[in-house]
Amino acid sequence: MIRPKKHLGQHFLHDENIARKIIASIPREPRLVLEIGPGTGVLSKYLLEDDTLDPWFIEVDREAAEYLPVKFPQIRHRLIQADFLKYQLGSFPGEERSLEPMTILGNFPYNISSQILFKAVGSRERVRCIVGMFQKEVAERITQQPGNKTYGILSVILQAFYNTEYLFTVSESVFSPPPKVKSAVIRLTRNTRNTLGCDELFFFRVVKTAFNQRRKTLHNALKPITADIRDEAGLPFLKSRAEQLSVEDFIRLTKEIEQRQPGLIANE
Repeated sequence: MIRPKKHLGQHFLHDENIARKIIASIPREPRLVLEIGPGTGVLSKYLLEDDTLDPWFIEVDREAAEYLPVKFPQIRHRLIQADFLKYQLGSFPGEERSLEPMTILGNFPYNISSQILFKAVGSRERVRCIVGMFQKEVAERITQQPGNKTYGILSVILQAFYNTEYLFTVSESVFSPPPKVKSAVIRLTRNTRNTLGCDELFFFRVVKTAFNQRRKTLHNALKPITADIRDEAGLPFLKSRAEQLSVEDFIRLTKEIEQRQPGLIANE
């Protein structure tokens, strides 16, 4: 039995106490759980032992996909060998359950963790919760509140649809091979916001444009969007910097820009 090697920037967790703590952080509703990149199965083992959960697993690495069913025979019919970023969540785990709410779990490869989150946001009506291990800096950025320098694009876009919680910090020593940075486990739980009340793609554009030049006031940072609007003095928050605005502030700002220059949406 060949133990899978590190892949896609992933560092394998080997501390059993941390693994149990992560599994304890998963809500028991919804029961359906999809673990991304189980690797050597340190989290999978405890998922499979929990009768209150209905665990499934998706693994892109061939060696890991071959290793897991040998180590955990009960995983065989619950394992999908595929790239999560290319996988159609609408087909999981079958047509009869394609609308069932679920939790996403993982010790996420650090170099694609943001992409995993954005994909989850795209399926947010199904993905009710996300519990995952991230690079500590990214975890802080996701869970940070307005007024802090680490508050940014990830904070706003994810907090628009999820309540975010920083659960605990994880030392480098509990991984093999150990990463050069600390890690953290966070939990994202779907909030009650069903719609932004504005064009969603344009909202993302406003947020990204605002933070791309975060040291500038929004009056200057948003010029690529607001340059053709003459009555800029009437727009809210233009004297503020992006990090000072809450999700609700960004929604209000997006609505104001939409109303003043609807052609921007048509040209998206």
